[in-house]
Amino acid sequence: MELDESESENVSFGDDSTISMKERGNWLGGYHRKIGHCSVLHAELWAILDGLTLPWKTGGATGGSGTDSSEVVRILNSTGQNNEPTLIRRIRLLLKRQWHIRFTHVHRDVNEAADAMAHLGFSGRGLTILQSPPAASSSPSTEFNSFEGSMKTEKVEICLKYPPKINAPGLMTLLYKGKLRSIMDYSAPTLELQMILTYLLTQAIHFVLKRLRMPTFISQILAGIILGPTVFDDDETLITTSADSVLILGTVAGFGYYLYLFLTGVKMDFSMTYRSGKKALCIGILTVMVPFIVSLVMAGSYRDEIVLENTNEISVLAVAYSGTSFPVIHSLLSELKLLNSELGRLSLSSALVGNMLSLFLLNVCQGLNTARKKGVDWAILHYGRVVTFVVVLVFCFRPVMKWLARKTVGGGMINGVCLYAAILAFMVSHKFTTSLRIFPNFGPFLIGLAIPDGPPLGSALVEKLEPVVSGFLVPLFASTCGMRIDFSYLHTHTHGSFVKRQSRSAVVALLSKFGVSFLLSLLNKMPTRDALAFAFITISKGLVDMAILTNMHDSNLITKPIFVSMSLIVIVVASIVPIIVKALYDPWRKYATYHKRSIMHCKHNEELRMVSCIHVPANVNSIIDILSTSTTESPIALHVLHLIKLSGRATPLFISHDMNQHTLSNNSYSENVVLSFQRFERDNWRAVTVKAFTAVSPANMMHEDICNLALEHHKSFIVLPFHRRWHFDGSIESEDQTIRSLNYGMLEKAPCSVGILVEGRRHLNRSNSQSHSFDSAPLYNVAVIFLGGKDDQEALALGIRMSENENVQLTVIHLTAGNRIHLADDIETMQDKIMLRNVKECCSYIINIEKQVNDGPETLDFLRSIVDNYQLFIVGRRYNCEDPQTTGLHEWTEFEEIGIIGDLLSSADFGGNNSVLVLQKQPWVDDD
Repeated sequence: MELDESESENVSFGDDSTISMKERGNWLGGYHRKIGHCSVLHAELWAILDGLTLPWKTGGATGGSGTDSSEVVRILNSTGQNNEPTLIRRIRLLLKRQWHIRFTHVHRDVNEAADAMAHLGFSGRGLTILQSPPAASSSPSTEFNSFEGSMKTEKVEICLKYPPKINAPGLMTLLYKGKLRSIMDYSAPTLELQMILTYLLTQAIHFVLKRLRMPTFISQILAGIILGPTVFDDDETLITTSADSVLILGTVAGFGYYLYLFLTGVKMDFSMTYRSGKKALCIGILTVMVPFIVSLVMAGSYRDEIVLENTNEISVLAVAYSGTSFPVIHSLLSELKLLNSELGRLSLSSALVGNMLSLFLLNVCQGLNTARKKGVDWAILHYGRVVTFVVVLVFCFRPVMKWLARKTVGGGMINGVCLYAAILAFMVSHKFTTSLRIFPNFGPFLIGLAIPDGPPLGSALVEKLEPVVSGFLVPLFASTCGMRIDFSYLHTHTHGSFVKRQSRSAVVALLSKFGVSFLLSLLNKMPTRDALAFAFITISKGLVDMAILTNMHDSNLITKPIFVSMSLIVIVVASIVPIIVKALYDPWRKYATYHKRSIMHCKHNEELRMVSCIHVPANVNSIIDILSTSTTESPIALHVLHLIKLSGRATPLFISHDMNQHTLSNNSYSENVVLSFQRFERDNWRAVTVKAFTAVSPANMMHEDICNLALEHHKSFIVLPFHRRWHFDGSIESEDQTIRSLNYGMLEKAPCSVGILVEGRRHLNRSNSQSHSFDSAPLYNVAVIFLGGKDDQEALALGIRMSENENVQLTVIHLTAGNRIHLADDIETMQDKIMLRNVKECCSYIINIEKQVNDGPETLDFLRSIVDNYQLFIVGRRYNCEDPQTTGLHEWTEFEEIGIIGDLLSSADFGGNNSVLVLQKQPWVDDD
């Protein structure tokens, strides 16, 4: 059986033909088919499919197929792969029938008869079968000139079942009819079972690997490998039950990846590329360009050895080897909780620059390849399309999205029309870029990049789509990438030396990227361990790199052995990088308190350096109540940090409102907070100095911003709002567990003393906090509950500073044990006595009350009797301290972060009308 295809010179319509002969040269049959728009490979495959279907109907048991396409012979003589095109899978199903077929390659000059008949397909419609040889051909050189015959056109009918089998009639119905096995004939249950199996296997693998600190991506890839041809060679497995099921699974997974690219663009802030600073800009550029040049030098010498349908794109391979992926680095930093760290911010900034440069290089290489194949005019046309697409997005689409985003409905919620418009733009982006012959992945990503990041539009899109994309579709896509990997190609392929050279080129590019990152970090005076961690972060691989390889594999840009070897490199790098970075870089190490930063060690006439955190504007009043006790003799240097949860953005922000005055108009969510404290500073000149900051970061990483600010400015005290707030009638207004987790983290790791402020209901009906002034404030009754210990000493030190304001009446209540048996720490007890004695002897304006209690219930009764006499209680946390005064109260404690006494005073049983400030003195590491 001789096969050939034909392609019109000016119109890309293809047709195929077959000439079948018996052993002695007798005519068996022939055919030609007009296919339409297709590639040469596509036409060859159609010829083989028709050539196998017709002999099977005539009862052929053995045969041979000759074609002048070596690529077709290579594909069909190789082992089948998951997610192959439907055309190839149909051919493989025919080959599995009870007959023997062999494929051989013949030269075009030997295939002249089939080539001549292939041209007949241009005048036909559909499939035309020749019962006898055609009349003399117009070409005298063909074998047809010796035959005389006639052509007979046969109508071929294809039967399709409507409605298609999508939803099964139900499990019980199939059981009743005895057709349970036919459930796999329905596409919906098949897809659901495939997804469930993939998900369960991924979770089982991750249950083991997470103990080794492996990222979830590795578990997803390994699940795909297990379900793929590496383990299961049979096409009748659940994943590869039919060609249609594989096609549907791949379509759903591919749609998920496009959504992922779209959301990645939405969360990215393109302006960071020119606001990153010289260091990040230099690192981002050099870590891409140096490996890119190295890859070109190494790969250029054997570029002619890649034999595929299209000419090999060496430059595109070089971009794949050397490019930087911002989403991969962002995902790594998020998993390691380093997004807000100094190393994380530098990594994100340089990765964003590198990502944009990689996209630029990819477009340039695509244009150069077009120029090499079709001429300079086609390359100019390609660049023109790209520029036009970008200009339309920047000057038309983005302004429209900004205008729609401003049309918010009540409560600041985004209008639904704006969301639908953004999603519609995403849906048509792939088709639009395909029609323009631009790299298809650019469409969703650039559309997302053109949408304004952050609230309201970016946040709304991420909030609605992110759970489905990251929790369902992206894991499925990663697993389908793994299903394409077949490690048998590393052993059986004849071009093993070339695969090794390509792998060597990729590894050398990776090492050069690592070296450039490490050297540039050292030149910027980064510690060696941090420089190594940064270099490993820079070379990290992940989902985007795997998607690029998969796309090149599906497009026949790289061979299967190269795809497998490159995938193996991605898996190895993605596995070891998180472990190494975690071992090298510990952001908490720098927060170890080597210096005495506490209220006790702040001199009497020295300013108290504080950091006050604000989550919602309602926190402002209670913070200003404490600040209003400052005096010119004991001033307060306050840094106000407004903490905002990162939403709709990929990169965290840290804004200094003193350095960027224009941010008040651009970030209205901090405007009221900043203006409130600025007015308070004017009303209390020389007693309080305020600097305002805004941190936009993930909720589980806000502690990085707080600790960095306290460490950089040598703060002695951090005030954190309590996670629960009450209405004036006592009902709970809000409760945020992420704030509670933040408070716990700060108590464990803060570089100075920490206070948690529980706002009392008494302050909720007070006048606006902007009118507070330490000169005009009414008498403010403050009580310090003192049991002993470092935390209580810190609380007493703060109370003494506050008592210097003539409008503050401080009462020190010393609760002693009537039956004290054990002294926990003699030195600590001596310090308690010294502080209490100094208060009695030197501070006559302070009221001292000493109350003897025998157990927890007596303490409870005493506190209940005095609770209404004070507006503010200052207590120590005294975590894990056992005393007779609190015996039996620990079991009733609801919030351990504020201690036993703090939990009692803020409970509903005590009325909750008073504010409670719970202090913990942070331990330090002695220099000796």
